[in-house]
Amino acid sequence: MTRPIGIDLFAGAGGLSLGFEQAGFDVVAAVEIDPVHSAIHEYNFPNCKVIARSVTELTGKRIRDEAGLGDRQVDVVFGGAPCQGFSLIGQRALDDPRNSLVKDFVRIVRELDASYFVFENVKGLTVGKHRKFLDELIAEFGKKGYSVRKEWRVLNAFNYGVPQDRQRLFLVGAKKGLVVPEYPEAITSRPGRTNGGHPSGPTCLDALGDLPDAEQFKQLLDTDEVQTKKWGKPSAYARLMRCADGEGWHFGYQRDWNPALLTASLRTDHTAISRRRFSETAPGEVEPVSRFLKLPLDGVSNTLRAGTDSARGAFTSPRPIHYKYDRCITVREMARLHGFPDWFRFNETKWHGARQIGNAVPPPLARAVAGQVLSAMGSKPTKPRKKLKLGDPALLRMGMTEAAEYWGIESPIGRRDRKSGVKKRKQHEVEAHRLSLVTGT
Repeated sequence: MTRPIGIDLFAGAGGLSLGFEQAGFDVVAAVEIDPVHSAIHEYNFPNCKVIARSVTELTGKRIRDEAGLGDRQVDVVFGGAPCQGFSLIGQRALDDPRNSLVKDFVRIVRELDASYFVFENVKGLTVGKHRKFLDELIAEFGKKGYSVRKEWRVLNAFNYGVPQDRQRLFLVGAKKGLVVPEYPEAITSRPGRTNGGHPSGPTCLDALGDLPDAEQFKQLLDTDEVQTKKWGKPSAYARLMRCADGEGWHFGYQRDWNPALLTASLRTDHTAISRRRFSETAPGEVEPVSRFLKLPLDGVSNTLRAGTDSARGAFTSPRPIHYKYDRCITVREMARLHGFPDWFRFNETKWHGARQIGNAVPPPLARAVAGQVLSAMGSKPTKPRKKLKLGDPALLRMGMTEAAEYWGIESPIGRRDRKSGVKKRKQHEVEAHRLSLVTGT
């Protein structure tokens, strides 16, 4: 049976792509301007056409051509277009050049003649002056022939089985005449709290308790991976992340991977003073000097953020302190708290890896939304038989310069390569601004 197809705009490393795949879609194309993110997407989704370009340079026809779609119907387009959403006196917020990428999202949905769309963004669009922008966006979709479920919804990841407090706005819509998808109902509650009788969701301990401590491996000072047998007993949540049985793959493609490999675990060499402060901080409390949260064992993580891009200094957002060890959590531990399975890889550097997770929609949340689109289509998900071989490991180790050369494009922003520390040449300021908006929360 042919699986419905989706296209990811502003794809990043692929949180939405993975969620839609796990729900039963084939993600056939992903558009992402950041060449490092594009490289990671290609590694994890080897059967998806990655287009490392800005959406401003693309048309629906070009996306179709590059993905080899021909005349096939595009079932859904999804993505989180960066926007500022400012309301300006005397003009539409949607006409503000700073919000041009959102208009491009609407344009490409229409040019692809997609049956459905899912628009994801910051929850701040629902309040104050930003609400005008949201109303204009809904009206714009209406002009293009789409009905929108106007009871927009801010969804929190911990209500969908993710051990993290993370809220995102979702808009869903369908071509007029088709059934408009509903928003997914909560399936779990925050640990320690009741929420409509839903079972308690996974905790930080559930997410991280079976992972080997990265500081037990000297190799992880120089590489982000090591093979080990030092795995603990997994919780039900950790078994899903380990893909210990068929349930962890959901309706996605199984990958050919090595489950004994601890990945995305490059160590941070903290000072003795920092470690002492971390040790003196109780789980669930904020360390007063660094302002880092120490994860609660029986609670959920705070929102994991991406940090700033190179145009604004390339700072990594604070990573929480591990509830057990006197250190910040690794990228793999961030991934566990975000709902990324262990086979899913990130750039080997802590800066890029953390940025890729912080920019992503948690896959379990994406899967819940995608499932509602599938339901509106009247389709039932099918499990694919094909097992996919992951991409070239060199894709995991590319800095900005190498990744841009790989894709045959210019680096979209002025960069400081985090491996070499060498400043790269300044690039077009508009593209720098567009990419900087991706990290906005």
